[in-house]
Amino acid sequence: MPPLVHAGQAHGIATLTLDSPANRNALSERLVAELRAALAGAGTDPEVRAVVLTHTGGTFCAGADLKSPFDPADFLALLREIAALPKPVVARVTGHVRAGGLGLLGVCDIAAAGPGSTYAFTETHLGLAPAVISMPLLPRLDPRAASRYFLTAEAFDAAEAARIGLLTLHADADVDTALAPVLAGLRKASPQALAETKALVAAPVREALARDGERLTGLSARLFASDEAREGITARFERRDAAWVR
Repeated sequence: MPPLVHAGQAHGIATLTLDSPANRNALSERLVAELRAALAGAGTDPEVRAVVLTHTGGTFCAGADLKSPFDPADFLALLREIAALPKPVVARVTGHVRAGGLGLLGVCDIAAAGPGSTYAFTETHLGLAPAVISMPLLPRLDPRAASRYFLTAEAFDAAEAARIGLLTLHADADVDTALAPVLAGLRKASPQALAETKALVAAPVREALARDGERLTGLSARLFASDEAREGITARFERRDAAWVR
């Protein structure tokens, strides 16, 4: 069975590529496990100064894999490990990001995207709430924008994502050109300086994950098991409005 996460390393940068395009790089149990293992390997490699997290296909990550069992506790562990990794993690996005994928994007220290990318917190349309992903996102996002997009599930573009704090930068053309000076700066930094500086800037996210993790994974599990979520997810697969739509 081919891997769902590919790892490579060159010039001090480890690149981890989500490669499950058939389900839009959804957070299946296996993808989460492979990503956690790849991150652990990059974190202990003395040659690595930073990690780039990217993807194949037209979607960076569509969120939870709704066709297979999903354990919010495993996703919480992944978010905690990214936040605690002693090396910066840089998201490189050239496609769409939805639901739980936005939590994966938000926990990264730096996030860059190309012009065709779009974003949406789709949970409320499925009978769910952006519970676990709120922990890395609320410390970073404009509060008014978070309220709007969390509640309405509206899609928005890369320029808006940068304006509200979801992205560090967005490129009008080639995202790799925009990322080049960022990666050059990370390559020049010392390992201990990167580790200690990341600990400073990521402290609010780590604190939220430690303080609220168990409570919000419990909320997520309860919502996924609810009648409304079953209706919302079924309606999504059947390409119809959920019963509550007015």
